[in-house]
Amino acid sequence: MRVLVVEDERDTAEALSWGLTAEGYVVDVADNGVDGLWKATENAYDIIVLDVMLPGLDGYQVARRLREAGRWTPVLMLTAMDDDLDHAEGLDSGADDYLPKPFSYPVLLAHLRSLTRRTLGARPALLAAAGLALDPAGRTATRDGAPLDLTSREVAVLEYLLRHKGHVVSKTELLEHCWDVNFDGEPAVVEVLMHRLRRKIERPGRPAAIQTVRGEGYKASCVLTPPRSSSPRSAARSPRSSGRCPPRSSTRPPRHRC
Repeated sequence: MRVLVVEDERDTAEALSWGLTAEGYVVDVADNGVDGLWKATENAYDIIVLDVMLPGLDGYQVARRLREAGRWTPVLMLTAMDDDLDHAEGLDSGADDYLPKPFSYPVLLAHLRSLTRRTLGARPALLAAAGLALDPAGRTATRDGAPLDLTSREVAVLEYLLRHKGHVVSKTELLEHCWDVNFDGEPAVVEVLMHRLRRKIERPGRPAAIQTVRGEGYKASCVLTPPRSSSPRSAARSPRSSGRCPPRSSTRPPRHRC
């Protein structure tokens, strides 16, 4: 997931960037409102973390101009001003959520996860497909109940695919949302990671959790297959999924191709 942090306090910006990167997010930083607005309008982000007291343009102005420009990326507003009127102004200017400073890091992460769920048609706390389950909060994954040993990048890619389950995601889109904006390597790095990820998550005789759409990209399976059971009777009682995918959300940010 790609996050834009607009924060002029250097220590706070560095702490947010370091912490979010450690959680598997791809982070861009702007230290003033003008640069923040430009980055937010020129690039595709999944979430924007926006401070209020900024040089150039304050957070209220940035949020308002984003909405006027038709940019609906979820905005989490941060501010040391915790008055009710300040809170109301932040939401009225276009922010989706509001977090007063100081805040605890676990609470910040919970707000970001909540905003991510709001942008999609379905809002599962756990993401699943074909016996594969991912807990975005704990950054852990299992296949048929067995834990998987995944890197932070593999978790980020898997989460992005599962959040857009049943829809084709191109290599360019994965690079935009799961790699750093300064990455200047070859798109083949996505193929290498997907090959490694598949070796970890796929099981012989089980439905593929991730499918390749030749010439287009990858998609996570819509089939919610129950774990393999040793008892045919218990397997027969297991509910079957309809296999239908929810429609892709219209609130998803537009793609930007480099």
